[in-house]
Amino acid sequence: MKLPTILLGSKLGRAGRDALIRTIIYPSSCFPETRQVETGGEDAFFVGDDGGGVFAIADGVSGWAEKNVNPALFSRELMANSSTFLKDEEVSHDPQILLMKAHASTSSTGSATVIIAMLEKTGTLKIASVGDCGLKVIRKGQVMFSTCPQEHYFDCPYQLSSEAIGQTYQDALVCTVNLIEGDIIVSGSDGFFDNIFDQEILAVISESPGIDEAAKALAELARKHSVDVRFDSPYSMEARSRGFNVPWWKKLLGAKLTGGKMDDITVIVAQVKTVAIPDDEGTGVEQEKGGEKVTLAAIASAEQNG
Repeated sequence: MKLPTILLGSKLGRAGRDALIRTIIYPSSCFPETRQVETGGEDAFFVGDDGGGVFAIADGVSGWAEKNVNPALFSRELMANSSTFLKDEEVSHDPQILLMKAHASTSSTGSATVIIAMLEKTGTLKIASVGDCGLKVIRKGQVMFSTCPQEHYFDCPYQLSSEAIGQTYQDALVCTVNLIEGDIIVSGSDGFFDNIFDQEILAVISESPGIDEAAKALAELARKHSVDVRFDSPYSMEARSRGFNVPWWKKLLGAKLTGGKMDDITVIVAQVKTVAIPDDEGTGVEQEKGGEKVTLAAIASAEQNG
């Protein structure tokens, strides 16, 4: 059994603009597959201190296990390389270039979906995503932005791979979002978004006293849904819309395909507390908007039977 590891108060950032990162590694003893208990799960993530902050999630593609390849190795190395190249001059606060350099330096066999988000001090969020890891921006209790998953067909997302047939950084979905003070960012692997609806995310956030509690509650709710065979999840609804369902004779009895998707679950929740704005004279001097110099982020993950 892996016990929760909690790191509080780690300081990130520079030039007087610290980010208080609260990391919660959610316990994996609930419904882990034996292989994933031994390997620690197939999701990987990192949080860094480039400018206003950066975070990323990679989800190792589980199909590699059929070839006796540990799917976690590729996603972990990809995230380690992303962290290593964060300060590279060529990256220059561009998540797509960071994807390029991290992928090119990853030598492990396998593949992974990935999302990288970089927040500039001015409040601009830059996103590069390959596959079905996702990100949502919540403003004043409403989802005002969502990334779109990329896939070849149902349950086969775009992925960075060790093989030549995979996608590259050039296939990434690239987005820019202008954030304001108070905006909340929720990012996660497909194991999270396949098992939770937007209204549930909004409800949990509104009921949570802080973002660390919100991250933990969101991960737990998604985990509960993932093992509930009666829950009509986003995943089961999408499957039915693509033509997957119970046998015809069960349909005659009123049955339909339901249930969550058992998978590793990673969710990052961050809140914008300050936005630096240039002065009117264009001197490049930054002014603080709001009295608090803190950007908060919380991460929760749960290993599941995928």
